[in-house]
Amino acid sequence: MKSLQDRMALVFGAGSVGPGWGNGKASAVTYARKGAQVVCVDVNLAAAQETTGLISAEGNHALALQCDVTSLSAVEACVAEVLQVYGRIDILHNNVGHAKMGGPPDLTAEEWQREMDLNVTGMFYACKQVIPHMLKQGKGVITNISSVAAIRYTGYPYSVYYAAKGAVNQFTVGIALQYARDGIRANAIMPGLMDTPLIYQQISSNYASQEDMVKERHEAAPMGRMGTGWDIAHAAAFLASDEASYITGVCLPVDGGLTMRAH
Repeated sequence: MKSLQDRMALVFGAGSVGPGWGNGKASAVTYARKGAQVVCVDVNLAAAQETTGLISAEGNHALALQCDVTSLSAVEACVAEVLQVYGRIDILHNNVGHAKMGGPPDLTAEEWQREMDLNVTGMFYACKQVIPHMLKQGKGVITNISSVAAIRYTGYPYSVYYAAKGAVNQFTVGIALQYARDGIRANAIMPGLMDTPLIYQQISSNYASQEDMVKERHEAAPMGRMGTGWDIAHAAAFLASDEASYITGVCLPVDGGLTMRAH
């Protein structure tokens, strides 16, 4: 028996911003491999469709939807469509995030708010729409993708990202404890130094070249290598399974030991 057989997983941010395997894309495929029906949601419909195509090619079931998570009405419509098609949501996976460089003097008020909306408010909107249905079901799993930036300075000048991911952690803890007796579990995953398409789009400008970025990030990782989207996906699949039925309110580092290092 597959660990997520007959479950329905809704993955926001299931596309990838470039070639390769991002955290959301890998997680959606892994949920499907574990037996779940998966709805792949992304602001870029083509990216969501790419993920569903990969899932379908393996003989599993998936549906692609477009949604801007910073719009409450868009999230509401997306969740309504999922419920109309499937009648339930067992797993809510919030993967949307963005890292904009700059300290407070460098960011406009609009940029700050946009980053908070992408990283935190979108998760609130998704939970606002999905939790009432999980309460009716008497069970559900919520997994929010955070970052080690939530608890550590990572060396990058992205003040709003630190603030947003810190908020994701405590938002997750609050949900977990509030609904612990309602059959709903909530956890956050904190990726460390990952080799995903996102870093080439949002991080590489901090380095002389992409090659330098990859080399320096590998060297900075305690294990001598960055993680991948699959490392996040396997953690997410475990947290969504019955094997993790007594795990809630956890902010789990998947970082090769990065947050345990003293320097």
